[in-house]
Amino acid sequence: MSDSRTVHILFENEAWLPPLLEGLAAEGLSHELHHVHHGLLEATKAPAPGIYLNRMSPSSHTRGHLESVDLMGETLAWLEGHGRRVINGSRAFALEVSKFRQDLVLQRYGIRTPRTVMTVGKDQLLAAARTFTGRFITKHNQGGKGLGIQLFDSVEQLEDHVNAPDYDAGPKGQMLIQQYIEPAESFITRVELVGDRFLFAMRSATSGGFELCPADACQIPAAAPDVCPADGGAKFQVSPLTADDSLVQSYLRLMKHEGLDLAGIEFVEDAEGNRYTYDINGTTNYNSALGREVGVDGMLEVARLITRELKSSGSAGAMRRAAI
Repeated sequence: MSDSRTVHILFENEAWLPPLLEGLAAEGLSHELHHVHHGLLEATKAPAPGIYLNRMSPSSHTRGHLESVDLMGETLAWLEGHGRRVINGSRAFALEVSKFRQDLVLQRYGIRTPRTVMTVGKDQLLAAARTFTGRFITKHNQGGKGLGIQLFDSVEQLEDHVNAPDYDAGPKGQMLIQQYIEPAESFITRVELVGDRFLFAMRSATSGGFELCPADACQIPAAAPDVCPADGGAKFQVSPLTADDSLVQSYLRLMKHEGLDLAGIEFVEDAEGNRYTYDINGTTNYNSALGREVGVDGMLEVARLITRELKSSGSAGAMRRAAI
């Protein structure tokens, strides 16, 4: 039976759970698992006590869980409406499932982004493409794992693509067209942040495509190829980026003020040294081999964040009781 120290894990993809459960065990935290796919919510019924961790991925629809993202949105409203603490709650989740909103919030903090236009409909996508000069990419507004990202040299290439029988506009029909930033070297950088802490940054090789999920389940030999089929061979290396980098500090400010408790934020650097940020991953995963190299266990750090939250809430409760 759960109590105020129970960690409730709201998840959709079981393959990503083992590292997290190991981290919770190392911190001595008890947990309950809640698979968010089909279910029911009663507005007047209070949720179980404890702290909640949102592990819903925007790519859930690729695993047959089309309903999960919308159900999670309602679940977060229910939990927060009853005063439950959620790690990466509704504000963070609104960013997680909309790359267009990510672009807006990044600009709000003075962070450079590629030119981005959201479209609904093939004609609108093609019309937007005609306003771009140079190469461009398309992606689903609700994405995940880099699936569906395509690079184009011309509007004619895009027209052939959208008229193909296997064209996929994503789970909500919202397509982004985005300026393609040619990297100075063939990698992007992902910055891992938990709470107010910089954990590490890693370089992900882009020469093999855009499917760059760092989760152990997505690597080769694949632990779960039906879940995340990308070839993660030697894609990841440690980045020399440090916590005092100005871009990292901008990311931390954004997280503090926008309700993000943990995130993996990605940027690409062009030949002139300009850094363009284009993705905020709230349901971040960690590559264990890279973690061992830098001496950081990402999921253990998530568990430690939860421990700090529990201690903080316990101290606040004790102070309220003492004041009565």
